[in-house]
This record gives sequence, C-alpha cells and structure tokens, in this order.
Amino acid sequence: MKAAVLDPALNEVPANVRRIHLMGVCGTGMAALAGMLKERGFSVTGSDQNVYPPMSDFLKAAGIEVREGYRAANLEFGPDLVIVGNVIRAVNPEAVRLAELKINYVSMPQALGHFFLNDQISLVVAGTHGKTTTSSLLASVLHAAGASPGFMIGGIVEGFGRNFNLGRGGYFVVEGDEYDTAFFDKGSKFLHYRPDYAIVTSIEFDHADIFRDLEMIKDAFARFVRLVPAKGAIFACLDDPVVREVCRQAACQVVGYGTAPDCAWRVDTYTSRGLASEFEVYRRGSLYGRFRLPMPGMHNVLNAIAVIALLDHLGFQPEPVRAGLASFQGIKRRQQIRGEINSITVVDDFAHHPTAVRETIAALKSAWPERRLLVVFEPRTNSSRRSVFQQEYAGAFPCGEIIVVRQHVPLDDVPLDQQFSASRLVDDLRAGGREAYCFDRTEEILDFLVRHAVPGDVIAILSNGGFDNIHERLLARLAGNSPR
Repeated sequence: MKAAVLDPALNEVPANVRRIHLMGVCGTGMAALAGMLKERGFSVTGSDQNVYPPMSDFLKAAGIEVREGYRAANLEFGPDLVIVGNVIRAVNPEAVRLAELKINYVSMPQALGHFFLNDQISLVVAGTHGKTTTSSLLASVLHAAGASPGFMIGGIVEGFGRNFNLGRGGYFVVEGDEYDTAFFDKGSKFLHYRPDYAIVTSIEFDHADIFRDLEMIKDAFARFVRLVPAKGAIFACLDDPVVREVCRQAACQVVGYGTAPDCAWRVDTYTSRGLASEFEVYRRGSLYGRFRLPMPGMHNVLNAIAVIALLDHLGFQPEPVRAGLASFQGIKRRQQIRGEINSITVVDDFAHHPTAVRETIAALKSAWPERRLLVVFEPRTNSSRRSVFQQEYAGAFPCGEIIVVRQHVPLDDVPLDQQFSASRLVDDLRAGGREAYCFDRTEEILDFLVRHAVPGDVIAILSNGGFDNIHERLLARLAGNSPR
C-alpha cells in the first residue's frame, strides 16, 4: 500500500493563505479549529469518514463544506494549505495525494499556534488528568472577570455552548494534550502551543499505544515545561511527586499548589455540599479566601486552586475569581447529570484512566453519601483496553455498591494475553468483597440496570466514548418509553 512521503520544506503556513482544507475535520479539536478559521474569514473545507451529528450539524451551521470519505479528488480544487488531523495515517489516499500535489501542510497544533497564539498570552493547561476541567474553569473565570479570553478545549464548556472562542482580551487558554501531533510529527501536541504560562495538574503513565513507559511521558512533559520562558511561570500540583521532579527542569518560576505544607497555594477545610465544594485557600501560609465550586471532589478543588493561583499572578483580584468559580456551569461529560427518572439519577463522565475513575467515583459518593451508587465502566481507550492497567483498575473502584464492566472491543494489533480482561477485573473486585458484573453487550447492561435500579439510586456511566447512546437509552427504559 502506497504511503505519503511529505516534503518537510512544505511543513509551514505559506504567505497569503485564503483556502484551507482540514483532513479529519470531524474530530473535536479539528472541528473547533475549522470554526475558528471560518470566523477569521478563511474559506474552509474539510473531509472525514465519520460525518454524523453532532459534529456534522455544527460544521454545517458554521458554513463549512464537509466531504464524506477520504479521496484524492478532495484536494483537486487546490487549497493553499492543508491541516492534517491526528487521525490521518500516511496510507490515507488524501495524504498520498497531498504529497503528490506538493501543497503546504501543517498539523492541527501547528495551525493553532500560527493562527491564534502568535499575538496572544498563551495559557496552557497540561497534565494526565484534569486538563479539560481546569481549562474550562480558567476560560470561564476569565470571561466572568471581563477578560474575553480565546480558548480551545477538549470538551463543550456549558457557559459557552462550545469548545472554542476567538476572544478579544489578549489571553488564549489551550488544553495541552501530550498525545502525538500527526503521522509526520510524533512529538506531543502541547509542544506547539507556545506557553507563556502553564498549569501542570498531574503526570502519570497513559497512552500506552504511543508511550513506552512513564519515563517517556516524563521526557515529553520536561520538554513542555522548558518551553515556558523565564518571564513566565508554571503552576504545578506538588502533591504529585512526578510533577515536582519534572518541573525542576523549568527555566521559569514554579509556583506550587496542593495540600502539601510546602505549597505556596494550599487548600484547607474542604467540605462537600452535595454537588458543590466549599474550601479555604491559603497563600504562603495566610488565608487568601473562601471559595465555592459547583463541582464535587478534591481533585476538582485542586483544579480550581490552580486557576486561582494563576489568575492572582496575572493580577486579577480575588472577588471576580470567586464569583467566576461559583457561577461555573460545568463541562459536558464531566460529572454531568443526564437526567433523573423515578428518583434515579443518571450521570455521565469521561473518566477512563484508573486514577480518574477512582477520583470521579469518590467525588460522586461524597456528593450523594446516602444514596446507592451503581458504576458502569466501559474500557474504550487504547490504554484501557490493554492489560497495562489491569491491576490498577482493581483498586480504582473505592466505593459504589454495584460495579458493572463492559467487555472491551478487542484491539486488532495487540495479542489477547496483553489486553484488558473485564472478567478478571470483576473476579478481583468480588475477591475484595465487592458486588461486580461484566457483560459483553450494552443491551445486557441496560437490561441489568433496569432490573436492579430502585428509586434513590445514582447510576454513574464512565466512558470516553458514546457507549452506544447508553445514557438516553437507559433514561427511556427507566421511563418505560422503550422496550430495549
């Protein structure tokens, strides 16, 4: 099969760009980038093989023509620049034609840096966990404080109804992903985001499909922190020993936050109030203020403190920051209540890494301590479908009265003995005294939940994908509106 061999000399944005084509345009980040470019006045087209709502509706409403399927003919109109999404492989027929036509090309992170970060103060949020929540908090609080930030985030920010904004205030918030950039650039995305200031929430092993081990991930984050200029600053969660280690390589000031005594910004007296958190923040030993966040869980409180510390550094007063946090409307798929039927609450969350699963479940239990919690987990990522986290998942369900695990879709290129086993996880949980079940199909999970759920239950569904529309199907079944 023929593979594209792109000319490195063409890996740049040419002068006088007018027409831009995005390959893989229906991805979350690529669609956001397409919308931003369209708003900037460029003529924008795209192609993808997965053209369906909601992204297809968003692109159509934005006036962006999307060509379904990857074909050489998609480039024959002669765009000035092609932006190649991370989903594209070198054997893609459109990529092969791109090489033949010798059109200038860049990756999505390169395009974001070139078109939107050059003349902005770039605020980049990085870390294995909490990137989307912290980025959304930062953008939302800046907006509430009147700063009109630009942003590009991996989740839909409820207060804006989308995951991007051009902004007018000079700040641009970026969710800095450590995943690789493109088939022609295996470096991490966040290396292209030109950080003036950064938040580092956590560093753990993840993305087992592209990183060999934790050391390789640490190397990527070390490269990132070294990008922050001496006049900038990094706000680092020093509760994480790996963050401490990596941030020692920074050339700029490192401001610690967390619960450790040596943190410049420290949380104290955290209290869970249903789906909200109330907490006190100390700056260098002195009370800075009392805050309220409409999200449960200490991990979300730490995300909020990172935002508080950064905005204080940038000169924002405590009161608008306090008001912005208190009015935060959340992010889709992060502890999002999808509905309540017959006093049964269905919650959707993106958690998939063992640490994220553990913290999310603990937060939900703290929000509803008197209610029975049923947890449904779908291993869907490349890492979660490998055996690399098999043991860690056994400790990732600290609470929850019933745990349901969906058997994963096998990875074609990984030996079966190196893949995750839902049945083994359930055996381990049962050996620890937990009530746990595994099922091969989503329909079986729905049948189980409808049989066992009772008024007062909270059903938390954890997956980084659509999970066969399980949330809406479950709500319909609980309401008696659907037989399946």
